[in-house]
Formats: sequence, C-alpha cells, structure tokens
Amino acid sequence: MCEAHRHADTPKAAGHKADLAFHVQEMTCGHCAGVITSALTKSFPGISVHADTAARMVYVNGASDAKAVGGIIADAGYESTAV
Repeated sequence: MCEAHRHADTPKAAGHKADLAFHVQEMTCGHCAGVITSALTKSFPGISVHADTAARMVYVNGASDAKAVGGIIADAGYESTAV
C-alpha cells in the first residue's frame, strides 16, 4: 500500500458486471491500481481488468479462477477478498 494515500473510505456498491470481483482495501491510488492491473494482465493475457480506486474494487473479465487471481493480487503486495 502507498503509505501516503491511506483513506478511511468504505467500499461502494459494485455497479460493474464482471466474471470476478475483488475488494482490495489497500488499493488507494492510481499507482496501486496500475501495479495490480499490470500483474494480472501479465499473468492472464487476454483478460480485462478495471480497478476502481474509489470503491477499492478490482473487476476481472476473462478469468474464472478466483483463487489464482487473488494469488496474483497477493503476489503484487495487496490483500484481497473475492466478492
């Protein structure tokens, strides 16, 4: 997590249609979102990723293995919860 970007926001309701969705509490800025997006697209070529920093949500289309996607997010340095 970027220490300079700690916020006390709560997650907003998901308004996105996605195969998989993850709440990532520590994703607080564009840099965080970029790290996660890059890690996922490198690991799963052809997927689409939408990282919503305001809601602290990551939406993934084109992947079906939530455990594998969550593992990539963890390897990038962020804890996530599939929702």
